[in-house]
Amino acid sequence: MARNKFDVDENLESPFNIKHFRRAMVYIKRKQKPMIIAFILSALSAAISLSAPLIMQHVVDVTIPAKAKLALVGWSVLMLVTIVVSVILATIRSRIMTSVGQDIIFDIRTDLFKHLQDLPFKYYDDRPQGKILIRVVNYVNSVSDVLSNGIINFILEIVNLIFIAAFMFAVDVRLSFVTLAGLPVFLGVMLLIKTRQRRAWQAVSNKSSNLNAYMQESISGIGVTQMFSREQRNEGIFTRLAGNFRTEWMRALRFNALIPFSVDNLATIVTTLIFLVGLLTLSPQDVTFGVILAMSTYAARFWQPILNLSNLYNNFINAVAYLERIFETLDEPVTVSDIPGAEELLPVRGQVTFDDVTFAYDPGLNILENISFNVQAGESIALVGPTGAGKTTVVNLISRFYNLTGGSILIDGQDISQVTMKSLRSQMGIMLQDSFIFSGTILDNIRYGKLDATEEEVIAAAKTVCADEFIREFEHGYMTEVNERGSKLSQGQRQLISFARTLLADPRILILDEATSSIDAKTERLLQKGLNELLKGRTSFIIAHRLSTVKNCDRIMYVSNKGIAESGSHDELIASRGLYYRLYTAQKMEA
Repeated sequence: MARNKFDVDENLESPFNIKHFRRAMVYIKRKQKPMIIAFILSALSAAISLSAPLIMQHVVDVTIPAKAKLALVGWSVLMLVTIVVSVILATIRSRIMTSVGQDIIFDIRTDLFKHLQDLPFKYYDDRPQGKILIRVVNYVNSVSDVLSNGIINFILEIVNLIFIAAFMFAVDVRLSFVTLAGLPVFLGVMLLIKTRQRRAWQAVSNKSSNLNAYMQESISGIGVTQMFSREQRNEGIFTRLAGNFRTEWMRALRFNALIPFSVDNLATIVTTLIFLVGLLTLSPQDVTFGVILAMSTYAARFWQPILNLSNLYNNFINAVAYLERIFETLDEPVTVSDIPGAEELLPVRGQVTFDDVTFAYDPGLNILENISFNVQAGESIALVGPTGAGKTTVVNLISRFYNLTGGSILIDGQDISQVTMKSLRSQMGIMLQDSFIFSGTILDNIRYGKLDATEEEVIAAAKTVCADEFIREFEHGYMTEVNERGSKLSQGQRQLISFARTLLADPRILILDEATSSIDAKTERLLQKGLNELLKGRTSFIIAHRLSTVKNCDRIMYVSNKGIAESGSHDELIASRGLYYRLYTAQKMEA
């Protein structure tokens, strides 16, 4: 699929949609009390700071001409107090809003992570990890300030404009209209660039997403990269993606720079006009130098909220595009979930029944068709056959990682689609082909599926799978810290630890997908002894390409052509001289 490629842009071209912003208000309403307090503090700070030009006008027009030294000191102290109080109020407000912004980030990111935990395998099959991560990290960061400070600042800047306009008109009506004369020019500039500016920043987010996805993929696959000497080739791809990001970033910055450029020039022109109009055309009796000085100060302040509002508007536009991606993830349906009224699966004996099961990852492309078989409690079943035939799919369906396209699967006669997934999976031990090791200690990794397990139980599980010996060879033994994916461990060691983790859960149904594929022959022989004891009394499904490892299973099923082509014991299948016989004979000859 196109969305599964790191170099395919996501569609961020949708126009401003206020519904996404309204939906985000759910997070904002949770913090409305501190936001109201912050707004009041901001309004007080702005009102107090706006009194400074009036004080300055009075000092220039009255106090200095009267040579009232004591009054001059008093007004100077008052000016200093207004500045200090304004700064203190603004600082308190900033601290409140920083806390609010982080709380909003926490709430959105927590909701995203919780939802991602519930999404089915198919969601992750279709998307690069990097493009998922950027939504949880970068996109949430991008919208947090807009949802917290942005709303208050937007209202505050409107209030500021009203306050400044009121103060300006109180000082001089004619010079106030001179200040407002630049507004039509600024609005014209905004109309010309706003759409192109929004698209430019959307392009930046796309290129950032692509770069992030490729970096994630490259880091995860660094071993393969070095194995095939792909470093130079990968550097070329990274350089191209990073160059695309830099190009779009610089393009977006050029659009952004037009706004302060326009505001600064208009503010300068307006201030110049105030001096020209005030000094050359108006009567000195009507317009004093103090009035002109106050008006030029207010004019400079008048354009700052306009600049801030234009930036806030653009941030809102971009934030809505990010919100769309965030809510798109939150709205992703959890297709594999508990049905209403789902019951707890009682402790199982382990009988598994496939009743006319059909499954397709993509509509119309069936992997399995009309499969039916019954496995008695305690039976060991081997699934063999060519790569891609559907062996792993069979065990994934037992674990209900995907919904069936047709038919049903029953455990002890109970349809697994009717029970809670937690009660189902808690009674299953699953070791997939990819032995994933989490960052932490070896002890934590083995205990991952059973947090209340004692250290003795962990060691016992490790001994059963022959992992105890190599673990104790580490300096810190079971407390040895391992990195994500177990980079300090060999592949065989990772599999043994994963095996111990699976066995510790003491499952009634055991699923082993190529569980011994990375273990040497000597260790495999030792492990087989422990496995034989472990499999007693448990229903087990074992996928293996090395047929020598499954000869002793109660039944072997040959998966091929979307179904079970052959089924029977090793001796029965050898005697029938069918598909299994040919595969087994071929492997013997290769050995």
